Amino acid sequence: MADSAANTDRSIRILVAKPGLDGHDRGAKVLARAFRDAGFEVIYTGLFQTPQMIANAALQEDVDVVGLSILSGAHMSLFPPIMDELRRVGRDDVLVVAGGTIPEDDIPAVLEMGIAAVFGPGTALHTAIDFVRDHAPVRADTA
Repeated sequence: MADSAANTDRSIRILVAKPGLDGHDRGAKVLARAFRDAGFEVIYTGLFQTPQMIANAALQEDVDVVGLSILSGAHMSLFPPIMDELRRVGRDDVLVVAGGTIPEDDIPAVLEMGIAAVFGPGTALHTAIDFVRDHAPVRADTA
């Protein structure tokens, strides 16, 4: 726990992103509000985000966490370029989590990509909030 932001007084900054052509954003908005209500600083990208847009937002907004919400089934084609773009812009230090309709059989491959956790349908909001709070990286300026 010494390496998580849970031990600091500052707010954790989380980017909630909707990659690809997925037009369903109710879950992402509910999650964004829950994180905000739990004391996080939330940046919501809106719909139809490219990997480049997500990585650039993570860089520009100086976030600690990127949350990817996907219901389209395109996670195996979208998540690798998102992770590549985060590395390219120098934000491979962020905690990346994913949620939505990701089949159980795909979760090991998603985790291998560097995504720290996958939260499926029906996951309690506090489960995702607690995970992010416990695993968000500590910034050098607050350690």
